[in-house]
Amino acid sequence: MQAAPGASLTHDGTDSRSARAGVLLVVAAGVLALDQVTKILAVTQLEPGRAVPVIGDLVQLRLIRNPGAAFSLATNLTPVLTAVAIAVVMAIVWISRRVRSRAWAVALGGVLGGALGTLSDRMFRMPGPFRGHVVDFVELPNWPVFNVADSAIVAGAVVVAVLSLRGIPHDGAARRRRAAAVPERTGAA
Repeated sequence: MQAAPGASLTHDGTDSRSARAGVLLVVAAGVLALDQVTKILAVTQLEPGRAVPVIGDLVQLRLIRNPGAAFSLATNLTPVLTAVAIAVVMAIVWISRRVRSRAWAVALGGVLGGALGTLSDRMFRMPGPFRGHVVDFVELPNWPVFNVADSAIVAGAVVVAVLSLRGIPHDGAARRRRAAAVPERTGAA
């Protein structure tokens, strides 16, 4: 297995902690930046509520401000949703110290970047801190309007679910167990 440029592999074939932390942070920063840039463009370029076709009726841009969670649920619980976003960010940061798998680092980086994107809306957008409304602008048929942060959270969660179902632990424990079970080869044939 090859390490990413500048990264080193540990004796069990997993990325070093610094390499996985870098991957997680780069993914999170990329998601957060893309989310914020697209929201700024949506707010400055779209008229609220008016649909702008991108691919006919399949993909449209429609600016809405969502005080609730996904699917516009819990619209009266914006401060609670802000607290949940803070808890998600803290949990991922705490777990990230033990992540040794690049796939887990990418998945958690996506969820972290998405959570930070949502949290920034909750903290810095109107009507004010802990009550800010999330900017949503991508509309598909028969689906609620969403944004880049929502997409990253869902994609990251799907990857986490797949990794979990496949039994791939975030801390590289499976590789260490396999490496321990295979005796080292010697020069004798």
